[in-house]
Amino acid sequence: MLRIAVAGAVCFCLLLPQLSRGGSSPVPPLQGSSLIERDTAVATQQPGPHDGGGKTTAYSFFAQAPNLQLVFRKRALHPGAAIGYHRQEEDEIYYIVSGTGELTLNGARSVVGPGTAILTRPGSSHGLRQVGTADLVIIIAYQQSSAAQGR
Repeated sequence: MLRIAVAGAVCFCLLLPQLSRGGSSPVPPLQGSSLIERDTAVATQQPGPHDGGGKTTAYSFFAQAPNLQLVFRKRALHPGAAIGYHRQEEDEIYYIVSGTGELTLNGARSVVGPGTAILTRPGSSHGLRQVGTADLVIIIAYQQSSAAQGR
């Protein structure tokens, strides 16, 4: 019994300096499951969101990942398609990958193209319309609301 107590005390003494310096235990922390998804596996044909009209291809990456609070999507707006003008409820970022679009942000119109990032804040309104002959391809990211996480 004394040997077990001594062994336990030795282990504790070896770990104590590491833990007292803010270090972690020698046991690695549990990691969440990492995922890889390809756009061909998640692509769905949809009408333009927010009553924008036209045809789009939506790519909702990691939609089935448990406890992920980030929404990360790609959307291709095919010729004539749009994301309808709507009021924003949370911070949202659009990044233009390719093509040309007409952005309406709080009533002001501007032309956007590859390399353009757009941050819309709660209370603002915006819509995006594909123009030209090529698809308008965008990346969309926003924090998922707690109400939507429960769905």
